[in-house]
Amino acid sequence: MLAASCVLCFIHIVLASHSASFQRGYRWTASARDAEVPPLTGMAGRLEKALRNFVETFPVFVAAVFLVHAAGRETSLSEWGAGLYFSARLVYLPLYAFGVPLLRSLVWN
Repeated sequence: MLAASCVLCFIHIVLASHSASFQRGYRWTASARDAEVPPLTGMAGRLEKALRNFVETFPVFVAAVFLVHAAGRETSLSEWGAGLYFSARLVYLPLYAFGVPLLRSLVWN
């Protein structure tokens, strides 16, 4: 689940990056990006927020996985928890990208 979550993190980064480039243009992407720009809107803005949310939770997940492993405490509960984290994050991404209210928050919780 840790490796799958790393792949999901990469997917978040690619989707957010490309959607920002589509909205702002590839000249902006290739620039130094020093100038102030308006916030991203629509799906691009939601993908940026979903990425930020993933990056906020991912270090805690990584630490938990390593702590469980280092302590030799892998159980079906820890496997279930890791699977639940990954599955919920996987479902959360399209829900947030397409602006699905309520259900997105339920999945996050």
